[in-house]
Amino acid sequence: MKKLIITIVTLCCSFCMAQEGREMKIQGDFDGNGAKEYAYIKVTDCTDECIGGCDTTVYFSDKNIKPFITSLANGGSLYNLGDLNNDGKDDIGFYPYWCTSCWHSFYTYTLSKTGWKPLVSPISTHCSQWEEDKFPIKKDPEKKGNVMITTSEWKDDDIRISSKSVKVN
Repeated sequence: MKKLIITIVTLCCSFCMAQEGREMKIQGDFDGNGAKEYAYIKVTDCTDECIGGCDTTVYFSDKNIKPFITSLANGGSLYNLGDLNNDGKDDIGFYPYWCTSCWHSFYTYTLSKTGWKPLVSPISTHCSQWEEDKFPIKKDPEKKGNVMITTSEWKDDDIRISSKSVKVN
């Protein structure tokens, strides 16, 4: 009976760790070579109260792809945005976690010959935008080479969510 309990506990712990690992990484063809790789994050020098340097680094399973750092981020959510700029590579979205406020910027990155660079300026978002399921960026279906950016802003004593089309290439 003791062996059975130990086996069950071990399997449950392994399953939980596997679930956590899946939530922390995304798959995509980030360098455009036709092979899928994983992107995952690691936080350094940050307490649960967001004290410290609070840098979140995005690493890749393909060690030829350089990692990049987002500062003032206590972890975050990674998104495979697909190929927003039609360069043959999947672009990355990053929504950083922080200890205060519902206002956070959403960052989009694309891989260039010199490394990762912003695809567009950081997009201001409020938690109400996320609650309404209004994702910050997607391809504009009506204008080739454009993306639709959905942002939150404080206007007339209220949070307003608006969208606009922006050229990316």
